[in-house]
Amino acid sequence: MKKVVFIFLTLFFTASVFAQAAPAAYEVVLNNFVKFYNAGEADSVFMMFSPEMKAAEPLDKFTSTTAQLKEQLGSLDQTTFAKYTQPVSAYKAKFKNGIFMLNLALNNDGKITGLFLKPQDEPAASTTSVDPSVTESPIALKTMAGSIAGTLTMPKTVNGKIPVVLIIAGSGATDRDGNCKNPVITANSYQLLAAALGKAGIASLRYDKRMVGQSVSADKENQMRFEDYIDDATALIGMLNDDGRFSKIIIAGHGQGALVGMMSVPDEPIKGFISLEGAGDPADKVLTEQMKSQPSYLGDEFKAMLDTLRKGKMTNNIDPALYYVARPSIQMFLMSWCRYDPQREIKKVKMPMLIIQGTTDLLYPVTQGLKLKSAKSNATYTIVRGMNYVLKDAPADREPNIATYQKPDLPLNQEMVTAVVDFINGLK
Repeated sequence: MKKVVFIFLTLFFTASVFAQAAPAAYEVVLNNFVKFYNAGEADSVFMMFSPEMKAAEPLDKFTSTTAQLKEQLGSLDQTTFAKYTQPVSAYKAKFKNGIFMLNLALNNDGKITGLFLKPQDEPAASTTSVDPSVTESPIALKTMAGSIAGTLTMPKTVNGKIPVVLIIAGSGATDRDGNCKNPVITANSYQLLAAALGKAGIASLRYDKRMVGQSVSADKENQMRFEDYIDDATALIGMLNDDGRFSKIIIAGHGQGALVGMMSVPDEPIKGFISLEGAGDPADKVLTEQMKSQPSYLGDEFKAMLDTLRKGKMTNNIDPALYYVARPSIQMFLMSWCRYDPQREIKKVKMPMLIIQGTTDLLYPVTQGLKLKSAKSNATYTIVRGMNYVLKDAPADREPNIATYQKPDLPLNQEMVTAVVDFINGLK
């Protein structure tokens, strides 16, 4: 796709039509930009701006924007000159988390008049996925807060309208394929699920969560709330509902995504809901239980942080070992998440429902699924023996179980796949 996913400065120039080699001044400015960006010195980059740029992008706004950019893309590891069309020099910019084109514009005084980032061009046509019987194409949906990027997977051969599944990711900074950096997950679970659905004649849409991968937001991390995820899912449901290729929409929420999904569907045109390893208890109870696998001092500190949050206050001094789940910038999000009780929310879901829980899930055990089932007696509850959190076969022992989180080539549990496909095919 050629849509811009992130504009972090406004361009003040008109380009010439003649491409040529970039003047040496551009290399000097680029090298300084890379150095200051990687060092987190937004103020030093700001001093390189022209007066027009400083007026258009004040220091406080620029500092916030570049911090978000670095959080999403990581360090800028390499730049390669591509072309120069006066006064813009284009570079292939290899960030830790992706490759983008960086356009740099200077005035006659060597001051920056524009910086512009966009993804490296992708094929416009669908590309073959992990299975030759399905095709995948990128999607981007503009929202009030930014844009959501994802992948639409379709059977290679389609006759008439087909069902489509919106796959909603679990907790953490999880991308469209089901992978995460902290904790490290590279299981490709959602990509594999999309391929399995496609083979069965079912389309799917999976997406990067807000502020993850190519999904961007104007908000900072400390402004995020659980309701934002609901808004994103609702927006995607609307997009799918407007697409004439699909006969019905089904939600499949994984982990935290199960709660997001059930809160997105009451007023939407959804024909079926699937909870994959979803929680039956509110987040504070689930996370406190999960902390029992950590050293006791961490569990105690996490509990104290939750107690402080319940009083409406944050804990700024938190052990770095808890940053993945309780760093200060996400504590308000955590508080918003903990407000919701899945057993209460599931009662509002009126369409057919499938609850799937694996017996070797270390995060959301079968008792969590049973609580959802007890709150929604007409839901179908399937217990899958030997399936863990990333929807793969795994033993109950913690170490080999966690090892499957980093095995992208390990297939999904077939009983789970069959249950999902049968449920979808049985919907009216």
